[in-house]
Amino acid sequence: MRNILRRISSKRKYKKLQKMGIKIGKNCEIYDGVSWGSEPYLISIGDHVRITNGVRFITHDGGVWVLRNREEQYKDIDIFGKIVIGDNTHIGMNVIIMPGVKIGKNCIIGCGAIVTKDIPDDSVAVGVPAKVIEDIETYIKKNECRFVHTKQMSAEEKKSYIQNNI
Repeated sequence: MRNILRRISSKRKYKKLQKMGIKIGKNCEIYDGVSWGSEPYLISIGDHVRITNGVRFITHDGGVWVLRNREEQYKDIDIFGKIVIGDNTHIGMNVIIMPGVKIGKNCIIGCGAIVTKDIPDDSVAVGVPAKVIEDIETYIKKNECRFVHTKQMSAEEKKSYIQNNI
């Protein structure tokens, strides 16, 4: 029942986001608390993308506010940039994605990162500003000994497994 309600809720959420102009691929998981910025129609999200709590999409450069009052020739300027998220990508909690950034497919963006430049396919990026620290193959090799196969377990099975094995 919980999965059915989650799917219905997701469909409603996706329709709302698509009405805002956001392009969203298939099988995405988008948590609550995401800020889509003032130009959400500049955001494109691939298939099987997870966007977690607190992620902020920034689609314009607010710094031009200073210039508008400084010189007459700049009184009406703006700077905008599209944001593109590739397929099969995970965006960690509280990540900020700046205007004009493309994050490739098969990427992991670590919690709290500020993404100011493009991230290539198959990369793990962390930090402020975000930097690529390794590729996905290195991430797998480094963490494979820690993988636990609990994703298909019920919440109670998972809890029991973790308490007894971790």
